[in-house]
Amino acid sequence: MEQSELFEAPSPCIGVCENSPKGYCKGCMRSRDERFGWHEMNTGEQLQVMKLCARRYQRVIERKQARANGEVNLELNFPDPSEPKSPQSNLL
Repeated sequence: MEQSELFEAPSPCIGVCENSPKGYCKGCMRSRDERFGWHEMNTGEQLQVMKLCARRYQRVIERKQARANGEVNLELNFPDPSEPKSPQSNLL
């Protein structure tokens, strides 16, 4: 058993429960399955989901910065002017 599994992982939910076009919550960046299965996951699985969420946020930030700099990425450049800035973006 790892030391991280001895403690409970806090839920990343911040109460902004709205899906992005890709299906992730705009508040916590979890997928539907990750949100609904959160309480059945062990601590190690929850921590892994939190790492995935941090990576997803980082990709969103990088895409926004690339758009602001005029860079074009045909794979990821889907402008969405209605997408608000995440309240968790300052945590990265």
